[in-house]
Amino acid sequence: MGTLRIHFTADDLARVTLADAHDPLWEMILTRFRFRDRVRPLAFRPWFEELHAEPARTAQMRQGARLLDSLVPSGPYFPDFLTPHEGLLSLERGLAALLGTPRGRLAAELWRLARHHSLPGWVRPLAEGDPGALKGLVAALRDYHEAAVAPFHELMTAAVAVDRACRAHSMLSGGVDGLFAGMRPLFRWTPPVLQTDYIMDKDLVLGGRGLLLVPSYFCHRAPLTLADPELPPVLIYPIEQRHRWRQAATHRRDLGALMGANRSAVLHALDRSATTTQLARMLRISPAAASRHTTVLREAGLIETRRDGIAVLHTLTPLGAALLEGSTGHLSA
Repeated sequence: MGTLRIHFTADDLARVTLADAHDPLWEMILTRFRFRDRVRPLAFRPWFEELHAEPARTAQMRQGARLLDSLVPSGPYFPDFLTPHEGLLSLERGLAALLGTPRGRLAAELWRLARHHSLPGWVRPLAEGDPGALKGLVAALRDYHEAAVAPFHELMTAAVAVDRACRAHSMLSGGVDGLFAGMRPLFRWTPPVLQTDYIMDKDLVLGGRGLLLVPSYFCHRAPLTLADPELPPVLIYPIEQRHRWRQAATHRRDLGALMGANRSAVLHALDRSATTTQLARMLRISPAAASRHTTVLREAGLIETRRDGIAVLHTLTPLGAALLEGSTGHLSA
């Protein structure tokens, strides 16, 4: 893991803006990263389960998934032409811009990708700007989005809207300093440089162009930006987990449906701190099962684990407490 350093001037600080909504092309690409997560965040469980529950949906997204996994592999680079700024206007505007990508740019970005990863033969016609290859890519991406992203539009939009409202309030009350302060620990703001964890070490010099911040539902842990520093500066950032959790819990009606009965029971049992052994006794499960559940909940940011003398105690985080409170309120409504 490296660090992204974004260098601001006074002009840049006056040109920091928040996008109105998530970008469907970025979200589509980020779903492929979520499929590769070693530990999948629980807030995405409704999405995973609903995708796998409908074979027709899985079949519809198969071709787009295959193309995206070749063009957007895990690693330090994927082509910027897949995420044109027109995507913020609509999926169709974004796909139209992708279809109109100049041949020289296609070749340059795909050959750069080839330096990092071995590419299949079908990429060559795309790199040469073959109209049929581009139309085939766009058609596959449209099908993928319709199957894997569009059915969850309402859930995503609600969660992103809540997060954006929080950011906008911070910016209105405290300016850019207030905005970045409210996004700790994701961002570390030491004027005039904004730092964040990143897939590699990178410096982005804004040079008076400003910065567009785009909230994302499927972005997780660390932000993403465009590879080409000459393109208009954009930072795709993950919304706070609590906003995903609350919307996902509402979507699934209760925590048991969201995370499973046993894991939900563990979370409820931790309204007071407890050890793994105490949890196992309270819930009548094995210590090994209790340990697995607490590991997943800790990875999701819902509990924290600390040593107290010889005991190891599990305690709800503010996010875990908020989720329980929201779930209880929803169920009792």
